[in-house]
Amino acid sequence: MKLALLSDIHSNVQALDACLEHAWLNGCTRFALLGDFVGYGGDPGAVMQKVMALAEDGALVIKGNHDAMAVEPPAQSQQMGDSTARWTHEQLSAQQLEFLSALPMTATLGACLLVHASADAPEKWRYVEDERSAGVSLEAAMQQPGVRYVFGGHVHHQTLYYKGSGRGLMAFKPTPGVEIPTPAHRQWIATVGSVGQPRDGLPTAMYAVFDTDQARLCFQRIPYDHAAAAASVRRAGLPEFFAKRLEDGR
Repeated sequence: MKLALLSDIHSNVQALDACLEHAWLNGCTRFALLGDFVGYGGDPGAVMQKVMALAEDGALVIKGNHDAMAVEPPAQSQQMGDSTARWTHEQLSAQQLEFLSALPMTATLGACLLVHASADAPEKWRYVEDERSAGVSLEAAMQQPGVRYVFGGHVHHQTLYYKGSGRGLMAFKPTPGVEIPTPAHRQWIATVGSVGQPRDGLPTAMYAVFDTDQARLCFQRIPYDHAAAAASVRRAGLPEFFAKRLEDGR
């Protein structure tokens, strides 16, 4: 089975459509959506319509921090990311808000644990951004019988960590489109990147594919119409910063 792993869509329907089309054309038969479907972008309702349709077709869907903020927007914005929560809340239907509210923090599929942030305390939204934090998350995940792989998002970068013969983890920076053998005798944790908010200077969408039969992981970068996504942010009257970020990939 080819499992498509998508995270951090952030109300970017153009990027989501591009990744879904690529995944279907490349034989993906199952989808896992790792949170942060809304926030920042101009099309939260359209994104949620697609996410809910995927869930009806059997996709695994878990909650991200921006999803939680959209359900219960903070009274005052403490960070730039909070600033779109109230607007997003107002764009979503009651059914969409109820769907987000009911999402679980984690899910499992075979040997895979799915989580938006760190598996040691998913509700605290800790970033898995280096070997130390990846080790904490992986150690917590391994307490669940049979888990050998942890897939998450939240950091908007694509990185693979693995545990070899030593005690610590090693970080591996993947090359898009190149399959990586990930045998189950080792322990693995990956951040799959952001579909709708790339942050490395390249305005291309990110997702990953895990071949459960062959134990191979492939990170993807997909071109999409980022100009249209930025225009949607501007039409919505959201801060210019969020439109510029899509154009610059930062």
